[in-house]
Amino acid sequence: MKINAFSDVSLRALMVLAAAPKGSLLTTQSISEAVGTPYNHVSKSMAKLRGLGLIDVERGRNGGSRLSESGRRATVGQLLRELDDRTDPADCLTEAGNCPLISECRLRAALSRAREAFYRELDDVVVATLPTSRQMTPLFQSIGLRPGL
Repeated sequence: MKINAFSDVSLRALMVLAAAPKGSLLTTQSISEAVGTPYNHVSKSMAKLRGLGLIDVERGRNGGSRLSESGRRATVGQLLRELDDRTDPADCLTEAGNCPLISECRLRAALSRAREAFYRELDDVVVATLPTSRQMTPLFQSIGLRPGL
């Protein structure tokens, strides 16, 4: 199973925020630089994460984002369910027309069950426990922060 690009960027951003030094606020620009993803992609992701209550944002000159308490408890499975907006696992329904096999197809339901099994396997993986100091030290140094792990 492959996650979509938006989910990937969102998980990366949450991992960086989870590993940030306690009390620090990270700008969207610094997160973008840390994960090597364009600013506009990270910005959209941060807006969604804020809407889900997973990050807290402070505006202004010294503003930035930090992981919220619910963000610290969020699991990868829970997040992927929220972030993956694809409702059709096999593109059976398209603007160009529906698959001609859709009326008798059992593949679509099987793929939906497989996707849910994938998410269930990730329901025990808490995002805040994923980053390691060895992994994050170079990222934080690249944006001028000392690691918090």
